[in-house]
Amino acid sequence: MSNPTSSHPHTLAALETLIAVVAKLRSPEGGCPWDLAQTPESLTPYIIEEAYETVDAIRNGTTAEVSEELGDLLLQVVLQAQIASESDRFSLQDVAEGISEKLIRRHPHVFGEETVENVEQVRQNWEQIKAEEKGKTEATLADKLDRYARTLPPLDAGMKISKKAAGAGFEWGTIDGVWEKFTEELGEFKTAIASESPARQQEELGDLLFVIINLARWYELDPSAALQQTNRRFVERFSRVESACDRPLSEYTLAEFEALWQQVKQAMKSEQ
Repeated sequence: MSNPTSSHPHTLAALETLIAVVAKLRSPEGGCPWDLAQTPESLTPYIIEEAYETVDAIRNGTTAEVSEELGDLLLQVVLQAQIASESDRFSLQDVAEGISEKLIRRHPHVFGEETVENVEQVRQNWEQIKAEEKGKTEATLADKLDRYARTLPPLDAGMKISKKAAGAGFEWGTIDGVWEKFTEELGEFKTAIASESPARQQEELGDLLFVIINLARWYELDPSAALQQTNRRFVERFSRVESACDRPLSEYTLAEFEALWQQVKQAMKSEQ
């Protein structure tokens, strides 16, 4: 198999430069105090932040913005590998070799003799090979659900967990059962807010949110996308309200805010 990077020496040179820059930032002699103070754990919020910013750029940004955000995300990979290499745990080479081997292993129709008819067969093969790889560490469905709960954003994890559990038969008979559960959990949440500890209140809030996720699944809706749209809609409305104000926000009463909010809401509806 030919090496696809052999025809792109400038790409390899650019990667080598990035690796050298990060190594210099982490150097005890002349490095950056902030970079030297970082640990794999302290950098995890930046991985999440940069991933979300990259997704936003892909959806809404320019080509230049996508390129910049992908660079920020790549920096997090190189930085994590640099820190790990300093204690001889793994290197960027190990990371690259590992993902290359995984891609080759999970694409036998490209790198082997297997043939596929369509995208669905590719997906099925991927899942089967992945299951075989994870067999020892994920022997049960509960093991898989635990991984989702630990690694995915909460709304995405809730949807994935509910789908997998439903697929195994742990499911309501009809949508009416989901609505009944929603009413039950809403009542328990109200009771907790009225008379129970903050820990119990948070627990009941989680139960209520999980039922809402299940309602979204039954109606084939995306709760993450729905919440993101609501967040953006709120920010746009608030921006218009703020622009309409002729004095500091702190000087407005709640009634005045509500009047402006309703005006903006109606104006935005008429624009649709």
